Amino acid sequence: MTEENDQAAGAACGLRRAPDYSGVIVVALHPRPPLADYRVAMALAEREAAARLEAPMLLSWYDRDRDFESPQHASECHEDSAIPGYVDYGLNHGAVLKVDLEDGRFVFFYADVAT
Repeated sequence: MTEENDQAAGAACGLRRAPDYSGVIVVALHPRPPLADYRVAMALAEREAAARLEAPMLLSWYDRDRDFESPQHASECHEDSAIPGYVDYGLNHGAVLKVDLEDGRFVFFYADVAT
């Protein structure tokens, strides 16, 4: 199938090419020096969530350094999708905050359980 046919098929099927972040606060941070590891990134994301949400609850996350995600294996059923499983999971389970550290190196999705 050619690229043109792929695009036409995607449009006909209504496949999403990008996540819908409407209603989601997106915080992109680029700390200097770069974060040491996932634990440091998680602590920073938790502080950001606590500052923005009344009762933050972590829904999903991704660690590019180790290629780990939560929920575990969420992307397996998204292999041919433009949207990774951890993103889809977060957005479809009530995420209202996305904290993106270092251009996707670490990504965290939070719900606010107080609302």
